[in-house]
Amino acid sequence: MMLDRLHPVFVAIIGIGILCTMDALLKHVGTHYPTFQLVFLRFLFGSMAALAFWFALRPPRPSREAIRINLMRGCVGAMTATTFFYSLQTLPLAEAIAFSFLSPLFLALFGGLILGESIGRNTMIGLAIGFLGMIVMVLSKGAGTAGFHLLGTLSAIASAIFYALSLTLLRQRARQDALITIVAFQNIVPAFILAIPAAFVWASPRPADLAVFAVIALLGVGGHYTMGMAFRREEANKLAVAEYSALLYAATFGFVFFGEVPGWSTFSGTVLIVLGTALAMRRRGNPAASPVDPAP
Repeated sequence: MMLDRLHPVFVAIIGIGILCTMDALLKHVGTHYPTFQLVFLRFLFGSMAALAFWFALRPPRPSREAIRINLMRGCVGAMTATTFFYSLQTLPLAEAIAFSFLSPLFLALFGGLILGESIGRNTMIGLAIGFLGMIVMVLSKGAGTAGFHLLGTLSAIASAIFYALSLTLLRQRARQDALITIVAFQNIVPAFILAIPAAFVWASPRPADLAVFAVIALLGVGGHYTMGMAFRREEANKLAVAEYSALLYAATFGFVFFGEVPGWSTFSGTVLIVLGTALAMRRRGNPAASPVDPAP
């Protein structure tokens, strides 16, 4: 495969670009549908694509432990995607993705609280700097002003928390289960969970949008699979630099397709979050401590 010949950092950047393209398409169709329906359709079509790849690749059957952990991840993934997609619907694309960079900081926190990993001084300072970046982005909007969307901002932060929890669970299975099996669970479980709330807010999909959702599904499966290839070949902390290419993708797509121009607060807050993440990772020495991909 051609991607196997590339350096893992470049593979990760390609994967992030695929996922950011998916996010832009979701933002495009998101203006026409309620959030629950939007997320359900994304995972419904994603399940079809993932199952097609699963049957084509024929990986080993997952163990009971793998099923249990991946079911838990699927439930958390449904919450991650719902909050993230709502933030995409209500915030500028670059801003929504910038908030997702908080996930490695929450991951460091969960590593200490759930997995018993040590939280050193640099990690605590990095957490503080990262949260400062979040505060800069939030306060600069001005609560109560026309440019401030409280629920969208809270949803973006919540998605980073849920995503970090999902990655904490992923650590237990990442090197044991077939990658396509993980991706399949990541799509099928949320589709089942979100079917009922989507039914209550259902709006008849436009035929042209169904084709867009099919493309979104392929981008989602392809992006996560590509990211998985990169992280199987290289330690996550060495791929961290690739993660922040998401902001460049988001800023470009937001400007070209939605006329969005990121303000100084988005870039300033992102810089602080990136610095905090880098500092938090310095002494952890844990390859799984970095984020994997910025979008569910």
